[in-house]
Amino acid sequence: MSDNPRASEIIEKTVVSEEHGKKYGTIDDISFVSDTGELMNLLITDTTQHLDENKLQEDRRGRSIIPFSAVRSVGDFVIVTEDDIM
Repeated sequence: MSDNPRASEIIEKTVVSEEHGKKYGTIDDISFVSDTGELMNLLITDTTQHLDENKLQEDRRGRSIIPFSAVRSVGDFVIVTEDDIM
């Protein structure tokens, strides 16, 4: 993504795959580099079976972690590429 959105713009949005339109869950929070403000990961709750099947890494609170590099666009939904989350 060329223009990074503000964190507040993506919290509580639904994450959907670019390739097949699979719903993955809801963005609960993000992790970022405090020095630069660079967004690192999306922390996902209310995960669906589609995301659970991928056995992604989880944080200590059990939220699935999707790297921000997988994000392709942010609008009504946050669109991610399937290859980049695995």
